[in-house]
Amino acid sequence: MNVGIVIPVFNQLNYTRDCLASLRAKSKPDIQIIVINNGSADGTADFLATCSGLIVINNPQNLGCATAWNQGVKATAVEWIVILNNDVLLTSGWLEGLLAFAQENGLDIVSPAIREGLMNYDLEAYARQFISSAAKAARSGVANGICFMVHRRVFEKVGLFDENFRIGQFEDTDFFRRARLAGFKLGITGRSFIHHFGSITQNSIRESKTVRPYEAENRAYFRKKWGLNGLTRFMERWQNKVRFARWRSQEHRQFGHTLNERWINNQLNYD
Repeated sequence: MNVGIVIPVFNQLNYTRDCLASLRAKSKPDIQIIVINNGSADGTADFLATCSGLIVINNPQNLGCATAWNQGVKATAVEWIVILNNDVLLTSGWLEGLLAFAQENGLDIVSPAIREGLMNYDLEAYARQFISSAAKAARSGVANGICFMVHRRVFEKVGLFDENFRIGQFEDTDFFRRARLAGFKLGITGRSFIHHFGSITQNSIRESKTVRPYEAENRAYFRKKWGLNGLTRFMERWQNKVRFARWRSQEHRQFGHTLNERWINNQLNYD
């Protein structure tokens, strides 16, 4: 299987440990796993040193998602590269589902269905039921920065991730936009399902207040880069709102699920 998994980490050792255990348990042993340690200070480096079968890159400080992702892409020569958050748990057949969906539909960037929030359910049983019900569900033209698989031809044409985006936020949106404009096809599939705890690292960085307001800076840079004024931003938000509402309604009516589900306020929300 010509696939590599790139996982950037910054502290949050418990999530990294569980993610890697899940990845090994639910994936074939021939995939490459590249972990970029972005200056963690919680024992992550020591833990990674004890792990076999990993390519580990240790940065002295947090260089951000875009730089870490680029380091991972450069560290492997595989055909398909999966960019994966470390606060994620995988399920049986998650990678095979992504590959099958991409190959059968001629896609270049694909993401799985995702449930976010507390791990308050039987993940494997839920994933089996979800895929059984919603395997035919698909969203065209979009992907999810939590987990997305990219064919190497995309990087060869549009380049790597823009490292002008600091820490995290908008580097994935920027990359997906460049890929679409270059003619590549994106999609999300119900044939693959994962759990995401929910922006654990980003929330921790925000709460620490040890860095400049990178999210606002990245947003401003993104808007300037793409020439997005107030009117164009309004039109894009409106178009996306309509499109996602249509997907949400159709998926829930037809499959009883949506491709993005979220546990909020003690109930499951369909996004």
